[in-house]
Amino acid sequence: MDFDTLIPRRGTGNIKYDRRPELDPFWVADMDFPSCPEILEALHRRVDHGIFGYAQAHAGLNDAVLDYLERRHDSRPPLDHLIHLGGLVPALSLAARAFCRPGGAVMTCTPVYPPFLGIHHDAGAKLITIDHILVEGRYTFDWDGMAAAATPETKIFILCNPQNPIGRAFTAEEVTKVAEFCRDREIILVSDEIHCDLILDEAATPHFSALRLPEELRQNTITLLSPSKTWNIAGLGYAYAVIPDDSIRRRFSAARGHTLSEINALAYYAAEAAYRHGEPWRQELLAYLRGNRETLLDFLAERLPALKPVVGEATYLQWIDARATGHDNPALFLEKEAGLFVSDGAYFGWPGWIRFNFACPRPHLLQGLEKMAQAFAVT
Repeated sequence: MDFDTLIPRRGTGNIKYDRRPELDPFWVADMDFPSCPEILEALHRRVDHGIFGYAQAHAGLNDAVLDYLERRHDSRPPLDHLIHLGGLVPALSLAARAFCRPGGAVMTCTPVYPPFLGIHHDAGAKLITIDHILVEGRYTFDWDGMAAAATPETKIFILCNPQNPIGRAFTAEEVTKVAEFCRDREIILVSDEIHCDLILDEAATPHFSALRLPEELRQNTITLLSPSKTWNIAGLGYAYAVIPDDSIRRRFSAARGHTLSEINALAYYAAEAAYRHGEPWRQELLAYLRGNRETLLDFLAERLPALKPVVGEATYLQWIDARATGHDNPALFLEKEAGLFVSDGAYFGWPGWIRFNFACPRPHLLQGLEKMAQAFAVT
């Protein structure tokens, strides 16, 4: 697979390049690589059929999802535990609306993917945030802070694992402790695991899914998954929830009402192909991303020592402490002085930080880093 060629994307109606076409984008979490050939072939076959009526999950997709869950997460739930969805952000909103009445509360830990910090509005609920803390060089949970912040009105806890933007792949012990925290307070654990197939060293830091929790704890969970980030098919809109408890599953499903659109006919076939045939491509991708991350970290150490990266274990998103640069809004500074579009840490709950997407051809990555270095060199 050729990951070094930059495919022009401007003018194709994608938000990464076309939202601010005058800037070089290193922000939103999609990759500048084409999806694996088997996915493209599956889509071509489906297009050649020529009819795109209302779609439902077909047997091949269901089997592929269950096989994937067994192979990757050592879990094979009954098929009726799966709920197919058009995306994970709507699923977060569904969870808030299903279990939080006005006056209830959603809890999560920051910094975190911005929609985590907004879905409580959909339910008329409150938001409780607790910062992740640095312990022995790794960001983890502030257990005392979480215990102090939880209230009887707290109904769901949204876990981001692997963590976006920090990049942590939380250990079995950490995930279990979060699940116990939720069980003891009758809080439903919603585990967003969309980046779970983007662990950069799976031998050293394997992903521990909520699907692998002990039965008692697993019954109190909603696990959210999707092939979209790993195989770069987010624009097709497919995700799914795994919900073991019948009561939780029914309440979650009922919250959909008539607010969500049908999943499009192509998305199911792309997902099936990713799970059935995408593993060799995924391994090639991970090798390339590891090289990009090392390139990025080496560049920052040598040329931009004021930028302090958090060395994570997962995702293609680098979380960087830019407070030492002296700029109140480093993302805005890079927009104006370097022509770069990076993610502003304030939207994740931590002003003064930036998130940088390194899932692009390495020559393009180096061009962006050079622009960054030149901008900071003159201030």
